[in-house]
Amino acid sequence: MLPFSNDIEYCLEKLHAGGLILYPTDTVWGIGCDATNPEAVERIYQLKKRADSKSMIVLVADERDILTYVTQPELQIFDYIKGVSRPTTVIYEGAVGLADNLLAEDGSVAIRICEDPFCKHLIKRFRKPIVSTSANISGYPSPLCFKEIEPVIINGVDYVVSYRQEETEYRKPSSIVKWEKDGTLSIIRH
Repeated sequence: MLPFSNDIEYCLEKLHAGGLILYPTDTVWGIGCDATNPEAVERIYQLKKRADSKSMIVLVADERDILTYVTQPELQIFDYIKGVSRPTTVIYEGAVGLADNLLAEDGSVAIRICEDPFCKHLIKRFRKPIVSTSANISGYPSPLCFKEIEPVIINGVDYVVSYRQEETEYRKPSSIVKWEKDGTLSIIRH
């Protein structure tokens, strides 16, 4: 039995019901929901007091998932991702099958292939991508470990994962890049 098995079961129950979870990722703690459920996505915007014009990151378990949710991904990006050591989120053009209110105005979406064992297991069991946005009110600093998360966020979700709450190691948000149509790579956040 995995050390996070009970957390996975509770998360799955809440995600299937359109609920919000607070969970550890390969970067900072995130607020998550079913990335295909617009009502759940809207709840995150409300909790974070965030303008819905600001898109959020989606986590997937592997490259195959990107091919499901992006119409024409540049396959070169997979080689790039394999060559970086830090978790990297990629902005893709032509998102499909995701909640419309999750996408940028131009129809693009930010997706990260998550290598964290907890997240990867959760996404594979859920069989859909999961939203991941930092566990803070919009405009405030991202908490770098669980103890920095404000009570308003903890109380605003339907389930808080126990796994890794005791960790004190500070984690950083992911790098964000975009593969442009001309084949160049733009670094949005390093």
